[in-house]
Amino acid sequence: MSQGINNDMTVSKTRRVVKNLRWWMLILFLLGVTVNYITRNSLGILAPELKTSLGITTEQYSWIVGAFQIAYTLFQPLCGWLIDVIGLKLGFMICASLWALACLLHAGAGSWLHLAILRFFMGGAEAAATPANAKTIGEWFPKTERPIASGWAGVGFSIGAMLAPPIIYFAHASFGWQGAFMFTGVLAMLWVVLWWAFYHNPEKHPNLSKSELEYIRQDNEAPPVKLPFFTALKTVGKNKRFYGIAIPAFMAEPAWAVFSFWMPLYFAKQYNMDLKQIALFAWLPFLAADLGSVASGYLTRLYKRLFGFSRVNSTVASSVTGAFMMISLAVVAITKDPIIAVVLMSIGGFGHQIISCMLSALVVESFDKGQMATVNGMRGSAAWIASFLFSLIIGVTADKIGFNPLFVAMGIFDLIGACFLVAFIAERRAKRA
Repeated sequence: MSQGINNDMTVSKTRRVVKNLRWWMLILFLLGVTVNYITRNSLGILAPELKTSLGITTEQYSWIVGAFQIAYTLFQPLCGWLIDVIGLKLGFMICASLWALACLLHAGAGSWLHLAILRFFMGGAEAAATPANAKTIGEWFPKTERPIASGWAGVGFSIGAMLAPPIIYFAHASFGWQGAFMFTGVLAMLWVVLWWAFYHNPEKHPNLSKSELEYIRQDNEAPPVKLPFFTALKTVGKNKRFYGIAIPAFMAEPAWAVFSFWMPLYFAKQYNMDLKQIALFAWLPFLAADLGSVASGYLTRLYKRLFGFSRVNSTVASSVTGAFMMISLAVVAITKDPIIAVVLMSIGGFGHQIISCMLSALVVESFDKGQMATVNGMRGSAAWIASFLFSLIIGVTADKIGFNPLFVAMGIFDLIGACFLVAFIAERRAKRA
């Protein structure tokens, strides 16, 4: 121990050692995902005006959303594999640069088809966020800290969505809808510069102490094996545990798609809210999602302490808890009060983010480092297939039957997913002789 301290002191004479650097790297990643969600959710917030300004119908809007979702679905495994092969720093930087550029180009859109094309390219680039999440946690944290790190990393996915309504509202008020897209695109470009300047993997980071590197590597995991793309997909596809993660992700994502892309239109249609009123309320479910992200990792510790669960089973139990909280969305269908609807959606946002963070933690727990980004990309693809299909259903049915039947469905989906999670992932006690 003293030798390690002496080594750190020697190193610190030639470079500045940053204490708990792994958490600073997580914050840097969190900022990137926050910007990712601000750029992503700008469309949903501006949707009521875009429909009027560009003459877009609800069905055409569903295809704009669907273009983003199908690209996100298709490119997540590819982005994950790219990150596994060329490294997190370069892979994520390339993708972030592309989504920032696509967001800037939204300002020149003149029709729903133009927007749909831009959203497709933006969705393909933003698909890197989910696999990069698993890769960051796998590279920088030992197994004992990964559930909590997953919870904090998940904050970026919801805090960006939470900040998007007020940011987009004020950008729109100052620069118009075109300027709002340009403003968020510039934010993304600024983060790319920060990522390139400050991110390095643990072995190469100039500010990481030797003792912290040893702490991060305490599990003695085997070096990652880099496989060709289709070989990697085939290997993962044969693993039953993957389906115990992918199916719950499939069942969970429709709710998040509604929060991200359809909630402003729901408030406008159901309660006749204007953009200012939407900005006042639409961020609250995402604030609750932030709290759910943070709580998820600590919830695993609570289950472990109270019931003696293993690390895997405590993570599964946390996710199942989130699934029961999603029942609140079914109750939205029978309320007539917008305040109560926001509260119920907020409970759903809290529960959804517990599920999402714990599924990401299970990817990191169940697969080796050479597969983490690929697997999380495939998990994300399963989720976004559901997101894409649900958005198309909303586009066809919302004007005819309203949103209420869809909220009932969202309240049930996650309970179905929880059954698969328990069946395929939960560890069974060994039978006594």
